[in-house]
Amino acid sequence: RACKRISYEVNKGALGEVLGTAGSENVQGEVQKKLDIIANEVLIEANEWGGHLAAMASEEMDSIYVVPNRYPQGEYLLLFDPLDGSSNIDVNVSIGTIFSVLKKPESVLGQNDAVSEQDFLQAGAKQVAAGYCVYGPQTTLVLTVGDGVAMFTLDREQGSFVLTQENMRIPEDTKEFAINMSNMRHWDAPVKRYIDECLQGKEGPRGK
Repeated sequence: RACKRISYEVNKGALGEVLGTAGSENVQGEVQKKLDIIANEVLIEANEWGGHLAAMASEEMDSIYVVPNRYPQGEYLLLFDPLDGSSNIDVNVSIGTIFSVLKKPESVLGQNDAVSEQDFLQAGAKQVAAGYCVYGPQTTLVLTVGDGVAMFTLDREQGSFVLTQENMRIPEDTKEFAINMSNMRHWDAPVKRYIDECLQGKEGPRGK
């Protein structure tokens, strides 16, 4: 529901007066876009009342967000970047929401049951679910609950996500690559060599 709302806001673009910066920075020191803040609020509002969550953490918030007492408390933790790639918003390039779900650690006997930031610092293998939603030419939601990866595409006429691909896998071989070239000066030598070989095409050592 949150991803559908964010998709709608993103698609409105300049018509919704949501482009440009908000005049603030996030915890990473990145300049926040108006849509960063809107998407963050949408995700909190959509998930705080359902009874599944104990707390949330976001790239756009300085500290964790504990579900208020007026809502039922759940056993899961939600982590998200509400709008990754938001520097692309104003030039109409794909952006997305990234999320992860963890189980709240069992409370230790005699200790306070309150959620802390430490509860979020779990190994990736302990994730209960994870995924992302891309707002591009189509809005696609990619999700795993630990048994394969599935992709859903937003049908705007129906207003619902429809399963369009099961058992998604990264191809073993491909003809494309995408990498942030502005960070080239920071790359390790093997990464730089690999990209250089890719750029040489058929004349290079990779032969394609």
